[in-house]
Amino acid sequence: MTSPKLSFPRQHARTQRFTLGAPRAFTVSPDETRVIFLRSTSGTDRTNRLWVLDPASGQERLVADPEALLGGSAERLSPQERARRERTREGSAGIVSYAVDAAAELAAFALSGKVYVAELRAGTARALPVPGPVIDPRPSPDGRRIAYVSKGALRVVGAGGDGDRALAEPEDAHVTYGLAEFVAAEEMHRFRGFWWSPDSDRLLVARADDSPVQRWWIADPAHPDRKPAEVAYPAAGTPNAEVRLFVMDLEGARTEVVWDRAAFPYLAQVHWSSAGAPLLLVQARDQRSQRYLAVDPESGETRIVHVDEDPVWLDLFGGVPAWAPGGRLVRIADEGGARVLAVGDRPLTGAQLHIQAVLDIGESDILVSAVAGEEAAAPETGESHVYRVNELGIERISEGVGVHSAVRSGDLTVLVSATPDEPGSAAWVVRDGKRLVRIANHSQEPVVSPRVTLTEGGARRIPCAVLLPSDYQESDGPLPVLMDPYGGPHGRRVVAAHNAYLTSQWFADQGFAVVVADGRGAPGRSPAWEKAVRDDFVLTLDDQIEALHALAGRFPLDLDRVAIRGWSYGGYLAGLAVLRRPDVFHAAVVGAPVTDWRLYDTHYTERYLGDPAAQPEVYAYNALMTDEGLSHAAEQVRPMMIVHGLADDNVVVAHALRLSSALLAAGRPHEVLPLSGVTHMTPQEQVAENLLLLQVDFLKRSLGLSGA
Repeated sequence: MTSPKLSFPRQHARTQRFTLGAPRAFTVSPDETRVIFLRSTSGTDRTNRLWVLDPASGQERLVADPEALLGGSAERLSPQERARRERTREGSAGIVSYAVDAAAELAAFALSGKVYVAELRAGTARALPVPGPVIDPRPSPDGRRIAYVSKGALRVVGAGGDGDRALAEPEDAHVTYGLAEFVAAEEMHRFRGFWWSPDSDRLLVARADDSPVQRWWIADPAHPDRKPAEVAYPAAGTPNAEVRLFVMDLEGARTEVVWDRAAFPYLAQVHWSSAGAPLLLVQARDQRSQRYLAVDPESGETRIVHVDEDPVWLDLFGGVPAWAPGGRLVRIADEGGARVLAVGDRPLTGAQLHIQAVLDIGESDILVSAVAGEEAAAPETGESHVYRVNELGIERISEGVGVHSAVRSGDLTVLVSATPDEPGSAAWVVRDGKRLVRIANHSQEPVVSPRVTLTEGGARRIPCAVLLPSDYQESDGPLPVLMDPYGGPHGRRVVAAHNAYLTSQWFADQGFAVVVADGRGAPGRSPAWEKAVRDDFVLTLDDQIEALHALAGRFPLDLDRVAIRGWSYGGYLAGLAVLRRPDVFHAAVVGAPVTDWRLYDTHYTERYLGDPAAQPEVYAYNALMTDEGLSHAAEQVRPMMIVHGLADDNVVVAHALRLSSALLAAGRPHEVLPLSGVTHMTPQEQVAENLLLLQVDFLKRSLGLSGA
């Protein structure tokens, strides 16, 4: 007897959004004989293992298996490691990250609070006898030592387990050495706090002191016997952690790196390679000016290499700043109305490309990720490609409609492509444009197949994706609409990839026409497009409405039955929709919303809305609990389901509770769904599954649909 077909909500939850079993975290060895990566054994296995692929033969070798290394015992995570994984949105288990030496001969990783090293040629792995719990072990470039963090101290040990010692120990409980502070990890995508020198004889080490940061307390109401967790949370307008940087030798002697920390308090990026002096990118608190600084490791003095200024804000990008061979500065900048790749004083790209990140810097070219710019010959809605750039020109190396990225060393590239027509992604090892081998992907095939149309809507040509029920016929007539956005900065939802629309298609199959729209503020078009939301997040709602009305003339959309759902910024947008525009939106699922931007963190919020002390009216206008919004709510009641994880330390549950209190005071009925033990992610299988089912039930009830 065959087993019953798994429901999409259960499959989606069990496979962690179909990420389990997919290869990831690729490294190509400099001699081009090894591709190192992580992958679990199946689409439901949470435990990542470390693998090595021989590009010549296509043979894979298992190098480190957590189940064997732990002897079958359960994995244990320290509170610091759990917090680190929350910042990186890591929901899997086993080996979730690793680092290698310069030759990619030795790998180091943390597992259950211990340091492990793996000989990648021999395929052996062993634990080192060091004090734990361990965070972020990294080999020196020569492979002779491992640096790691334990209990806020930066320590170093020989690769054979000898000579373990602390290079820097915290002066008190508020100080850490070698770790990224909260806003660096959450908003700057700087997840590291120490960097080896190319000669393996010194390290740059960040010291973070969070004693100035206000304390919040996150309780677990389901377990009143437990103490609340203390969280140092730098909300907008309040003090940040104080970050300093030191050059340390292997005996612990230190020299402080000197820059104007009062004017440029944010240590955004650090780069140390053999192509030049240690390189820092430091930002002003208002993020309208930043400096690229070269460090003298002997004295700690810095010199200015380049200065960027912008009247709106300056973004941060992956892979830069860095030195090109020959010592020229590689950066991504907004110049002439375009986002360009610049080397030295010269931009190498123009308005034809909107650069997203630098993937690799070679001897004669630079590999970048980019989307078509506003001056491209034809729109490429949702696409992202890999390009080779040098002074002779630009060459696209990824092929076909899709979202492409790459990892490269020398002439060997791992090209990862997600397309609209195939589930998951394909990882190919490529040399000279020829595909050598495809790295096996064990992720499950979804029981849902998206029926998506990528298009543009409205006078602003807003990127959109429209999904109809799989069995929809034109004779069925107009459908109730579900807007399904993220809709905010740094969150691109309209992408030319199959798995991006699985949940949207499942909602469509419940009887909705689902619309995903990326309006102003979302990445992927031009600097002006992204920066239009300065001081005004309500523009993102205007663009959702423009897209909705524009698409109604081309798709079967019933504008008398329009709902919206979202999480995080999307949750904020959903709440904004029914409170500010109840004439357009008739129901909302408001997931983990920011409702008062004064309660969100400094680096993100102040970039877009400025200092709340200097611009209180901006914060008031952009909050959900405005007098205007609540008066609309009292006049025209629209059903609202507010969902929030009680353990969320990013968007704390106070946002949802304050919104609920304001709605209650305004006489506005609503529903609140608290998720006990859930953070800003919802990795728990049963919670994630039932959350989808409850949303559908709520939306059908709210719009008066049959089958609720």
